[in-house]
Amino acid sequence: MERANEDLAWGRADQWFFAAGACHILAYAFLEIHPCGFVPFGLWPSGADNPGHVYASNGIWAFDHSGWTPEPELLVVSRAAEPHTNYHSRPIHMDLDELCAKHWMRARPEFAHDPWHRAHQYIARFVDPRLASP
Repeated sequence: MERANEDLAWGRADQWFFAAGACHILAYAFLEIHPCGFVPFGLWPSGADNPGHVYASNGIWAFDHSGWTPEPELLVVSRAAEPHTNYHSRPIHMDLDELCAKHWMRARPEFAHDPWHRAHQYIARFVDPRLASP
């Protein structure tokens, strides 16, 4: 129902909006804010042509709809949540527009409203753990 009704999808709480259908938007917005050392990654189900999830990572920390997570933890949790997918992670070597076109992901203009500002606001809610005091 939400796939066909963009206003209904837009009305979801932020975490669920970015978890289901806009993870790629969130990852690339994150890369705009944190351009040094982070790259987009996809979780690819075994044998799939398209990633099932997109996140940003520097190889240590990952950022997705759950906020900042150590990348190994993100992988463990994702694989446990959907063990049948046999997810494997790999970097994505293309910009957002190419990713959307090549992998059948919704491009920014295809959302009810432009999700870029919403993604930036969501990212700002999370404290960068690299800046936390020991």
